[in-house]
This record gives sequence, C-alpha cells and structure tokens, in this order.
Amino acid sequence: MKQMQRHSFFEDIIALFTACVFVSLGVYLFKMCGFLTGGTAGIALILTKLTMLSFGQAFFLVNLPFYYLAWTRMGKRFTLNTFVTVTVVSFVSDWLPAVITISSVNRVFAAIAAGLLVGMGILIMFRHVSSLGGLGVLGKYLQEREIMNAGRFMMAVDVCIVTVGYFLVPFDVLLLSILGAIALNVVIAINHKPGRYQIT
Repeated sequence: MKQMQRHSFFEDIIALFTACVFVSLGVYLFKMCGFLTGGTAGIALILTKLTMLSFGQAFFLVNLPFYYLAWTRMGKRFTLNTFVTVTVVSFVSDWLPAVITISSVNRVFAAIAAGLLVGMGILIMFRHVSSLGGLGVLGKYLQEREIMNAGRFMMAVDVCIVTVGYFLVPFDVLLLSILGAIALNVVIAINHKPGRYQIT
C-alpha cells in the first residue's frame, strides 16, 4: 500500500493546535460536571481531587515517565510532538476558563460531547505523529506492533481507571464518566486502524 505524503511542519502545527483546543474543551466539560475520564487525563483529574495541583500541572507531571518509552520505541519526532501537545494542553486547560464560561449544560450531553471532543483531538494527534502521552503512547506502540488495536486497549484501561472514581464521586457521576470514556474511545477504535491512514 502506497504511503501518504508526510505532513509539512506547518500542517503539523495547525493540526496539533486544533487537537489541543478540542482536548482542552473536552476537559473543560469534564471538570465542569465533575466527571472523570481515562488515561493520563483521568489520572490528572483524580489528582486534582486529592491534591492542590491544577489539571494542567497534574497532567504535565503524570506524563513525564512515558517520554522514555516514546523516545526509545516511537522515535524522536513522535516524542517531541507529544511533549509539545501535552505542554499546550496543560497550559490551555488551566487558562481556558479565562476565555470561556458555560453556566449550564445537560450532563448526559456534556459526557458524550466531551468524550467526542477528546477522542477527535487524540485522533488528530495520532495522524500527525503525536499523542496525549501516557497510555496513548503505550496504545499507539501496541497498535504499531500489531499487538492490539489502540482504541480497544485504551477503552479497557480507561474503564478501569474511571472505576476508581467509585470511591471519589457519586454513582450517577461515575456512570456518566464511563459514558464519556466510551464515547472517547469509540472515536479512536472506529477511525484509527492499521493501514487506513499511514504517515511516516
């Protein structure tokens, strides 16, 4: 199968910035409704409930250990792109409330919309040789090695992480958090498949 032409630096910048905005908006909705989610973002949200860290601070710190795997297994470009996207999401997520305020939103809609926004953001990152770090790095590595579909892997792990929320949030919030995690990973599972979109 013929490989697609590599994205230019400018195309990567525009696409990754768009992805970061999508993810940050999704995180904004998750935080607004008190939801949890999976992956390193879910771990960061849990830490905001247990510590004095902001989401951006926790998200940046949680991702640090995964850069070694990215550098040694996924390559320099992927690692640098991932570091940039994680840093931008960390910054934008913390400062987004300064430029947008939503006074009311249906919680079911918020869970689905937030999941879709974050899922689309991650999908764009994957297609531009990047990720949200953490479990996304491991999921992409497993898929590149044809061990497991990235979406299915992340969905399984994410549901486990969200389940930890049983001890932190009311049961109805937990159920909606799982709904959001499912929406997120359905986007990736359906759209990110080996051979469908290859960039080197």
